[in-house]
Amino acid sequence: MKRLLSFSLLLLIFFSGNAQSDWEPLFNGKDLSGFTILNGKASYRVENGMIIGKTVYGEPNSFLATNKVYGDFILELDLRLKNPMNSGIQFRSEIKDANDTCAVGDKTPNRVHGYQMEIDPSPRAWSGGIYDEARRGWLYPMDYNPEAKSAFKKSDWNHYKIECIGNSIRTWINGIPCAHLIDAATAKGFIALQVHNISKKEEEGEEIQWKNIRIKTKNLKPAPSTGVFIVNSLINNVSSEEQKQGYRLLWDGVSSKGWRGAYKTDFPDKVWQIKDGTLTVNSKSGAESANGGDIVTEEKFGAFDLQFEFKISDTANSGVKYFVTETENNVGSAIGLEFQILDDDKHPDAKLGSIGNRTMGSLYDLIPAANLSEPGNGRRDKLPVGQWNRGRIIVYPNGHIEHWLNGFKIVSYDRGTPIFYALVARSKYAQWKNFGMAPTGRILLQEHGTVVSFRSIKIKPL
Repeated sequence: MKRLLSFSLLLLIFFSGNAQSDWEPLFNGKDLSGFTILNGKASYRVENGMIIGKTVYGEPNSFLATNKVYGDFILELDLRLKNPMNSGIQFRSEIKDANDTCAVGDKTPNRVHGYQMEIDPSPRAWSGGIYDEARRGWLYPMDYNPEAKSAFKKSDWNHYKIECIGNSIRTWINGIPCAHLIDAATAKGFIALQVHNISKKEEEGEEIQWKNIRIKTKNLKPAPSTGVFIVNSLINNVSSEEQKQGYRLLWDGVSSKGWRGAYKTDFPDKVWQIKDGTLTVNSKSGAESANGGDIVTEEKFGAFDLQFEFKISDTANSGVKYFVTETENNVGSAIGLEFQILDDDKHPDAKLGSIGNRTMGSLYDLIPAANLSEPGNGRRDKLPVGQWNRGRIIVYPNGHIEHWLNGFKIVSYDRGTPIFYALVARSKYAQWKNFGMAPTGRILLQEHGTVVSFRSIKIKPL
């Protein structure tokens, strides 16, 4: 028996030691061998086994980048802010040359772009989120996972972990799961430590420290499921982890299965086109539901989490409605609560209604969407004509409802309350009895005489 226990102990030590040997240091603790400073000229030095980054006034974002590129890996490191500065860890990142058009809104030659795990001690507390540097902006703002906002310690050491395996990208701070992104924009690239640019001379000399930087590139195994919300940018795709959470496609990406025309038995395929994984309404008359009409789900829903991507054309007008019952037998678009889709800059409807309650993402004619694009808050609530936006509608079992746009909550309300009834009473829906109060209803995509495209429509009943 003792021999058996001894042999088992030896096996345990062997496999444990072998697993540890899969890790390799990314920093030798002595100097910056294997790294190159890119993009800006912030100061980086080695001191007491740490890399210390220091801000320099007048310099753009600076990155201490590995000379080696990495694809699939697990990265762990410890970091501490000596000052309340913004920073981040780049990974699967690249240099954009002068002729590369992949970056959005940044045409700087030789610009670092790619994924970044955020370091953010500000009140918004987005540490652990995933930002796409110089390219698409926020992919996973921490509003998606507010429980993890308290993971970051502002004046102490923090343990950061990034897991990149295939298209799955996950982050942790101090053992707390933060973000889970499924994305295929960049399969490999360098890893870099960021020192953010500063706007004030008095902020020069702020420091961040990194140590215990190690990476694992073989024998990779995903960490167990954490249950955090997943942002999946793959088109018409529901990952295995999303399936475990209860999500499924509401539109299959290839056919009209599960959908029909509102107040109809068939699908109006003359105005609605299915092509290359995209569902597009091609009407150009500008009239409401006059050229084939809206489409609705055959299935009815009560409480749910609905996600969808949409792309508007110039002067576009459309919407996603919910709790549509088709009992009104009205002319025009079927009646229901509506997530407004609109070209706010050019469509006249943006100026109608009351206090902006017909603008993009609003609860149409009832509640205006919050303005998230104010200077300095780092948010972009809507993307311009021709770019894909990510919409989300959450209807909780208790009647609370939220509209989300590109990762940010822009509308929040409770149906069936005195405030809700008062809003309805002064809206265009006042004539409809029990408007928006059906226990279940269909989900609708609106045809409003302009070109709008949809894809990646998925739902989770709650």
